[in-house]
Amino acid sequence: MSWLDREHTIAPPGFNRWLVPPAALAVHLSIGQAYATSVYKTALVEHFDASLTQIGVIFSIAIVMLGLSAAIMGTWVDRSGPRKAMFVAALFWSSGFLIGSLGVFSNQLWLVYVGYGFIGGIGLGIGYISPVSTLIKWFPDRPGLATGMAIMGFGGGALIASPVSTALLSFYDPNSGVDGWVASGDAVGKLFLTLGLVYLAYMMFGAFTIKVPAESWTPAGFDASKVKAKALVTSNHVSANNAIKTRQFWLVWIVLFCNVTAGIGILEQAAPMIQDFFRQPDGQSLVTAAVAGGFVGLLSIANMGGRFVWSSTSDITGRKNIYMIYLGVGAVLYLVLALVGSSTTAIYVALAFVIISFYGGGFATVPAYLRDLFGTFQVGAIHGRLLTAWSAAGIAGPLIVNSFLDAQGAPGELTAAAYQPALLTMVGLLVVGFMANLLVRPVHSNFHEPSTSRSEDLTISTEA
Repeated sequence: MSWLDREHTIAPPGFNRWLVPPAALAVHLSIGQAYATSVYKTALVEHFDASLTQIGVIFSIAIVMLGLSAAIMGTWVDRSGPRKAMFVAALFWSSGFLIGSLGVFSNQLWLVYVGYGFIGGIGLGIGYISPVSTLIKWFPDRPGLATGMAIMGFGGGALIASPVSTALLSFYDPNSGVDGWVASGDAVGKLFLTLGLVYLAYMMFGAFTIKVPAESWTPAGFDASKVKAKALVTSNHVSANNAIKTRQFWLVWIVLFCNVTAGIGILEQAAPMIQDFFRQPDGQSLVTAAVAGGFVGLLSIANMGGRFVWSSTSDITGRKNIYMIYLGVGAVLYLVLALVGSSTTAIYVALAFVIISFYGGGFATVPAYLRDLFGTFQVGAIHGRLLTAWSAAGIAGPLIVNSFLDAQGAPGELTAAAYQPALLTMVGLLVVGFMANLLVRPVHSNFHEPSTSRSEDLTISTEA
């Protein structure tokens, strides 16, 4: 298995760095399927005769394991290199689908928790962080662009997975043409089997094609002094162990937690939510299941585009300023959505599109924010530890939304008014995140790594 080691992935002289993003996207587009779970959420509710909260636990477990595995395995990922990490991520992610399908076929919900949630979640975490530090190394001149390219695929995964999943569910279920159709459990089980095999092959392509730059490589014309001159961008380095001792780390943790909690609860409920917002007095929705599935795909475009556009913009505005937009403007948009979002579908879709673009942008910008504050020494491991905020948000977001909705009524009977308490709660969270971001300052020199120590450890750093 030595061909998986880092030394076998070093790029030869003259290698085109623009060949690396497609390898990262192969992994992130695959694991981004997590954002398409709302397409078959109602089907699982009916198949297992469970509540929205019980089915939402599947997604929450996956996100919790994403953060925990990223935090625990971050140093291993940095040391072992992106190829080995992507290979392992592919095995876990695909196995999660296969075990999850067994749980659906056998009507054992706990197996879906273990498969898609626990095992698949480990694949999510390792796969999520595996290409990030590599791309930052390839693009030191545009770290926001680099992290946007690395992470936009995760946001865009549902763009592919949502319509494909809807089509496969229809193909596997002979009753798909019936009015008010909800996919059968058998169709969901077959969907899981299909996705597991397809994603395994696609992620292996990414693992086999990823490259890391040779030591001391820099892009032509890159002037590091200009980067160091920017506000809140350090020329020093902080280790992962020291980073978690700083106030800055925990302030950014709060920022990410609030931004993610506000968005993830809505994304996890995206398909049924738009139907509920436009439900008529007779119980029928003006938005069909097919249109709702298309809406999930549209949000995926917003999620993916926001990760690239907003994170690239942060190279110009600065990371702190762009988060003021994500959180401040985002709070206003959530308030408008809660109060007038049900007036027309155009307003609802426009508000949701911008909100989710901010959500995606927050994910893609945070590795560059960490790079600015703590340097490049162990940014991958620091990023992994920070993703515990995502784990916490993966519990809080769906729990807030689903708890409010379960108290309001049963699926298929909810209206826009049922969502107002959850949406207003999200407004409060975004305000808290906004205040935390205002408090971010440069890291004190007491936490900086001595230059000699950093040189000795360079071979196992995140950027080696």
